[in-house]
Amino acid sequence: MSDSQKPTYLADEAELDAFLESHDRVLLEAYTDGCGICASMEPVLGNVARATDVAVALVNPRDDPPLVERLNVTSVPLLVYYEDGEPVRRVADGFQSADAVLEFVDEPTAA
Repeated sequence: MSDSQKPTYLADEAELDAFLESHDRVLLEAYTDGCGICASMEPVLGNVARATDVAVALVNPRDDPPLVERLNVTSVPLLVYYEDGEPVRRVADGFQSADAVLEFVDEPTAA
């Protein structure tokens, strides 16, 4: 299994920036330890990573507080979809099925 087929855990903002620089399309989940819904999203994100060419990453913004403000985290899990390093859309509506996440990452981007 290649690294692109499973989510990558990022430690901090610097790792997020490097990850965004090295991938055209990124799905990021902001999570916190002890969040049951966040934990239940991990297998879903693994399925999304295997089903698409989107690079999937997870970050705990509590580990690097500037990320809370940068990502505007008000609840977790927070999914943010990036194209060419720029955040395009976000959703923070609790648990998302694999189908819902696939639709989220494949929505047409407004020009």
